[in-house]
Amino acid sequence: MDHSETWETVCRVCGYDDADVFWADGWPTAEICSCCGNESDVADDSVVALRDYRGHWVGQGAPWHSPGAERRHKSRGWDLLGQLANIPERWR
Repeated sequence: MDHSETWETVCRVCGYDDADVFWADGWPTAEICSCCGNESDVADDSVVALRDYRGHWVGQGAPWHSPGAERRHKSRGWDLLGQLANIPERWR
């Protein structure tokens, strides 16, 4: 079964995609983003809320929630703007 239309694996706040499922069939999974630390349905259930969270997170220097994930991605030349470009248009 193709879940690409019913499963959201891209964090609505920061655009991180590590294949974790944040939303399934329109329901939050309580997954916590390794990058920005948002838990699905906490700050990403509306465009206004997630823009607030995103602005705060970027304003703090875009710190990684998971140090292990941060080391892996920064060693590969992590690009914040490139990652933010992954955010689906309806959540920008």
